[in-house]
Amino acid sequence: MNLFILIFGKIFSFLSRQFNLGHGSTWPGHIALKINPNFVKDYFLNNKTKVIIICGTNGKTTTSKLIETILKENKKRVFINSSGANLLNGIASSIILSSSLFKKENYDFAIFEVDENSIPEINKTLDPDYIIALNLFRDQLDRYGEIDTITKKWKESFKNLSKNSVLILNADDPQIAYLGNNIKNKSLYFGLNEKNNNKISHGADSTYCPRCFNALTYDSVYFSHLGNWKCEKCGLEKPKTNISSLPYYPLAGEYNKYNSLAGVLLAKNENIKEEIIKTSLKKFTPAFGRQEEFILKNRKIKIFLSKNPTSFNESLATINSLKANNILIVLNDRIPDGLDVSWIWDAHAEELLQNINNITVSGDRCYDLGLRLRYAGSSEFKIEPDLKNAINLSLEKTNQNQTLYILPTYSAMLDVRKLIIGKKIL
Repeated sequence: MNLFILIFGKIFSFLSRQFNLGHGSTWPGHIALKINPNFVKDYFLNNKTKVIIICGTNGKTTTSKLIETILKENKKRVFINSSGANLLNGIASSIILSSSLFKKENYDFAIFEVDENSIPEINKTLDPDYIIALNLFRDQLDRYGEIDTITKKWKESFKNLSKNSVLILNADDPQIAYLGNNIKNKSLYFGLNEKNNNKISHGADSTYCPRCFNALTYDSVYFSHLGNWKCEKCGLEKPKTNISSLPYYPLAGEYNKYNSLAGVLLAKNENIKEEIIKTSLKKFTPAFGRQEEFILKNRKIKIFLSKNPTSFNESLATINSLKANNILIVLNDRIPDGLDVSWIWDAHAEELLQNINNITVSGDRCYDLGLRLRYAGSSEFKIEPDLKNAINLSLEKTNQNQTLYILPTYSAMLDVRKLIIGKKIL
């Protein structure tokens, strides 16, 4: 039966790519699970492949690709699920696409980024060797609900993990750090240790103690609610980190430091040599839509996926540090983005858009975004509902020695890439 699933899935994926319908990274798995609901579980029975689960609101794809880069540099055989294919059917599809019809594949590692709501189901299906929990921010409230709801589901599902599963947790995120409390599994922590005078920003998410619900105090804040935190009431505080800095970070932005620290911490726990880790960080290239670069009409384009208040704010902060002068913001409200776009009112547009002269907005909800910028005090922007026209208009405003920075939501990022390179990725 599984051989039939593999043959059918590979044919379906091939046709999908041939006719430019996408990468075929979800439907083969969806059909496989309809035929055999235990398809994923069966694959990993009596299989020595180590399974790495990566979860969190922001940074899953970058962290997955970084770990893949390090492991491959260490001569390990690795397969990975595609970004956006982060439900159980995406994992099933990745198995189909990486399997051979004629011989048994001996992979050392499987890396799966997993949708926040799917963690309990995935933990029942798989026996992961590692779970990396990056962060939790408000995102697609119509799908996920509030952060507390997600963490309760995670904490409950973690109780059923094998004792051999290792948790790699963000110490700077109170809710994530608390997942390691009173659990039988080995827990490793990553986080920053940089002193600053930043204050908790408007729209920060988890600023209350996950144990007693008292307001937390911070002596340093890195962004949103991530920082050196402590509860003055019950004494809960940021756990001691196993890693807090690196000599080199492959991508710009404070938020990308966390992705790098998480990936390197796993590599160190796997006893990968320091020299291999350093080489991997230098070789790393961004995943699609995550500071990915293109050249179009002799102009450089750089894409920063911006899908919720925190990622949008951090994208703006990063491009401001890069002295951006030309940006295109694209807001959609499709299923992958979340249908509720009220999150744009939690974005720090007032503070961060003041130094940028050439702004164009597009997407399905471009007029909502235009209203948000108007309330932010920005009047020098152009609304262009047609995305192709918006890209061309933005490029016309961009000098040859400058970069056009595009900040799209998820489905908008896929649309932007298709217009730039002429084909779909998913």
